[in-house]
Amino acid sequence: MIIDCAYYRDGHRQHVGPMSITDAATRCKEGGFVWLGMFEPTVDELIQVSESFGLHELAVEDAQTFHLRPKVEPYEGDIRLVILRTARYDDEREEVDFGEVSVFVGPAFVITVRQGVASDLHGARIRLEQRPELLKAGTNSVLWAIFDQVVDGYGPVVAELERDIEQVEHTVFAGSVAPTERIYFLRREVTDFYRAVHPLLAVLATIERGARSTDLLPYFRDVHDHLVLVNEEVAAQRDLLATVLEANMAVISVEQTKVGVRQNATIEQLTILATVFLPLTFVTGFFGQNFGWLVEHISAEWDFLIFGVGGLLIPCIGLFIWFRRQRKAHRQAT
Repeated sequence: MIIDCAYYRDGHRQHVGPMSITDAATRCKEGGFVWLGMFEPTVDELIQVSESFGLHELAVEDAQTFHLRPKVEPYEGDIRLVILRTARYDDEREEVDFGEVSVFVGPAFVITVRQGVASDLHGARIRLEQRPELLKAGTNSVLWAIFDQVVDGYGPVVAELERDIEQVEHTVFAGSVAPTERIYFLRREVTDFYRAVHPLLAVLATIERGARSTDLLPYFRDVHDHLVLVNEEVAAQRDLLATVLEANMAVISVEQTKVGVRQNATIEQLTILATVFLPLTFVTGFFGQNFGWLVEHISAEWDFLIFGVGGLLIPCIGLFIWFRRQRKAHRQAT
């Protein structure tokens, strides 16, 4: 849908109220420029805009597709397509919402196509309309206002991601196991954010080169400085999350080792208990045998020692010799 459409001349908006696409295309020939803002337009609306303003079909196709990286593309008629990715942190869900703004910039018009909930440009239009000295610079002033708002919107996202990372980091380095899924999710969000921020440096550098002959160059440089700072912070967050993930895996390994030690201690206690009951089990089992010959020929203590205890010692000695040979063979192999 069309959010707003305005005609600007001599640094001021020339009308109040809605304007149709046809009227906007006609005003482009009267000097000044038109700023047409659209939010998730339909295919028919984009076709109408393309025919009215002479947009290239490939540029219109790009505006309909959600891109992973910002870019700038020149087309015939001194028209440029600039694609930016926007970001907004949702406090309730503790997630980052991404959007996209496609900006068609011509000598006498600016057409913005927004995709996603995190792509509002109303504030940029209001601030620019309050700066008539910048509006006089033409369509590049709109491009600066859009860049300025998008980059300013990155700041709160960086701060909120930093807070989430600090929470996870505190949990891990306190010796507790943090949810690994949460760390992976944060890393994916930071990676997506980096893909939105880092390529924008090259796009902004291209726009700066085109604005060297205007009074807007200092303003673009200011946006560039803010963008460089955001890019450095996001890159640092990526590295920090990689370290946190490694530390969390180490904590998990330590916890698993502790569990293994506790299990070994429990098995040791059970072994001692079984050892205590082993002689009683042997005596009970020996005299409870149903072999008549063996029972009938045990009439003295020496008979019990020879048949009973001797029968127990012989396999124990055999096992002891076998275990020693196995241990020696293992040592020689290692």
